[in-house]
Amino acid sequence: KMTSETSIPSYVRFLMGGTAGMAATCIVQPMDLVKTRMQMSGIAGVAKEHKTAMHALLSISKKEGIFALYNGLSAGLLRQATYTTVRLGIYTNLTDNFKGADGNISFSQKCLFGMIAGAVGAFVGTPAEIALIRMTNDGRLPKSEQRAYKNVFNALFRITTEEGVFTLWRGCTPTVVRAIFVNAAQLATYAQSKQMLLETKYFEDNIMCHFAASMVSGLATTWASLPADIVKTRIQSMKVINGKPEYKNGLDVLTTVVKREGLFALWKGFTPCYLRIAPHTVFTFIFLEQFQNAAKRYFVTQR
Repeated sequence: KMTSETSIPSYVRFLMGGTAGMAATCIVQPMDLVKTRMQMSGIAGVAKEHKTAMHALLSISKKEGIFALYNGLSAGLLRQATYTTVRLGIYTNLTDNFKGADGNISFSQKCLFGMIAGAVGAFVGTPAEIALIRMTNDGRLPKSEQRAYKNVFNALFRITTEEGVFTLWRGCTPTVVRAIFVNAAQLATYAQSKQMLLETKYFEDNIMCHFAASMVSGLATTWASLPADIVKTRIQSMKVINGKPEYKNGLDVLTTVVKREGLFALWKGFTPCYLRIAPHTVFTFIFLEQFQNAAKRYFVTQR
């Protein structure tokens, strides 16, 4: 079973989900920045700035300094505090409430619950996502075009005052669509992989099992989410010039990218994305499982 027994209050499940996501983000933030930079390179046929993820890491460190790899960390933490708190809180509550007599739910139910949790979480987390994308992408722009947000709260305030409050939800549709794919893949494949590993009797419900299930989940999540992630990144980072946005909608982004950069450009940044998603998935679920075990012990003793 992925979650603790129903003795854990719902609000604690939400709190554990957000805390686990924030802890994982502190570890993988540099790869999130690299992924965004690679997705923004090669736009409109311009030569790619970064050939590989390692090249991007070294280039950014050399040009902008090692601490530049953590640009946007405050936005990443706020995103986890909103998006991950909501999605994991909803998912763990749904799975606990719909478990069968054997303590499990079907794979289709896991996918459905993941989609619901992801959609709601993504809507709540879109403002922080906008700030994160802009802050991680800022360093590649010419000085005259940089937004130079001081932190995530400064970013949210300036976006609201300079561009209007609804700009905070720009790209909300592709963000929600991506989250639906991500959470159907991530949450369902993690739970299913963990269940299958435990059924082999070669694994026990411990960190090694959580690690193996997380790696499988990370691979599935990366493959399923990247096209929607490309759309989301391009829309959220685009500029409006003379009242005309670079892209009309998500479909326009897809067709433009395929036409100018090729079909496989939809999976641009696969390596840094996987190197971010896999560890983030691993650390998130390992932290979450430990929090849940501790919470289960605490609340059971309180009964």
